[in-house]
Amino acid sequence: MATDIMDAKIKKRNHWAWYMYDFGNSAYAAVILLAVFSAYFKGSVVGGAEGSRLWGFSLGIAMLVVAVISPFLGTIADFTAAKKRILFVFSALSWVFTALLFFVEKGDIVMAMVFFILAEIGYRGGQVFYNALLTDITTPDDIGRVSGNGWAIGSIGGIICLLFILPAIVLTDSNPLVVRGSFVFTAVFFILSTLPLFMRLQEQGKGRPLPPGENYLSLAWKRLKNTFAAVRDFREFIKFIVSFLIYNDGILMALDFAAIIGAVLYGMTQTQLIIFMIIVQVTSAIGAWVFGIWGEKAGFKHALIYSILMMIGAIVWMMFNTTLTGYFLIGSLAGFALTGVQSLSRTITGLFAPKNKATEFFGFFAVAGRSSSFIGPTIYGIVAFRAAKFFEDQGMGTLLAEQAGQRAAIFSIAIFLVVGLLILISVDEKSARKVAIEHAAISAAD
Repeated sequence: MATDIMDAKIKKRNHWAWYMYDFGNSAYAAVILLAVFSAYFKGSVVGGAEGSRLWGFSLGIAMLVVAVISPFLGTIADFTAAKKRILFVFSALSWVFTALLFFVEKGDIVMAMVFFILAEIGYRGGQVFYNALLTDITTPDDIGRVSGNGWAIGSIGGIICLLFILPAIVLTDSNPLVVRGSFVFTAVFFILSTLPLFMRLQEQGKGRPLPPGENYLSLAWKRLKNTFAAVRDFREFIKFIVSFLIYNDGILMALDFAAIIGAVLYGMTQTQLIIFMIIVQVTSAIGAWVFGIWGEKAGFKHALIYSILMMIGAIVWMMFNTTLTGYFLIGSLAGFALTGVQSLSRTITGLFAPKNKATEFFGFFAVAGRSSSFIGPTIYGIVAFRAAKFFEDQGMGTLLAEQAGQRAAIFSIAIFLVVGLLILISVDEKSARKVAIEHAAISAAD
């Protein structure tokens, strides 16, 4: 009895330590990606339609780097039981370069891009190992609930960080020094929130000595080839990853350009953007909780399909919306839906992955997601830039041309969501879960 109580306490402690990392890195997402730095980069550092193009290009570079290295690092982490240590390295990279964004001022385009790209590599790369720790602290019975709780608590972290920086920005009328100071505050908030994970979470498994004549790189390459060779046993997982790669493009495009869309189409101020993102974060927290419960009761694929449909509805609405009030309502709906999409996608990956290959499968999940991050935002930035130039050449004023360019780019979001959804519908969830369990059992017997 005492042992059961102790195990329950350790489990609860691990869950909360894991949640708090999401609490901290969501502050980075809220301030740097969504509400403040993206708009500051586009409007103050660069300016004009070129700002949208370079923002998409910066995101693309960071995601491409993470896409290339994630499978190798994931395999190494599986073999050495070093997920926490590698997560710390990536987190520290994000902390340092997020804080260094303080030194970026008007015209410092190269500095802004380099610092942001490095911070983003740390943020996105760390998520591979953070996600992989989910299978260390959960069972198939509670993985959906824990994953959903992580998204919900993470959203609350983003809200709290935005609420801390909002008064100073409002009272100083978006003074550039205060705006830049918010990047330092975000880095500190991120650091403090993640300490419980690094200090208290118990990672499962132990490292093993390297086989004779092997090093970590060669071993990682061999294990990665073996995983590719076993792909024929995970057909449903591959179909899911293909669908995820496509619909995740739409999700990330909407997220990464939300502040720019608000500023260009509706003339939103920095204060309005922060309030907008707070509302999005609130509905995101609700959505993560609701879809986590829905997935456990109705099936995770079923819940994911409906969350994507909601997101498509929000994007179609945004294509025709002309009012600021409408944009706030669209943001509320999109926030509720998109967190469900992301949380459920992570949960399904965990369920489809054999336990002994969890980090490798999350590495593939990361490759798809990071590839999406490279393709989607880059396409959005190019479409917005080219369309704006086209309409300006046709005699349309600069502002109207840029607005038309944004609406053309928004249409591309809907295309990615619809195509990804159609592929997802063909995935057999029951079959994929059965194969994962059987593969893990065979490996354990060997």
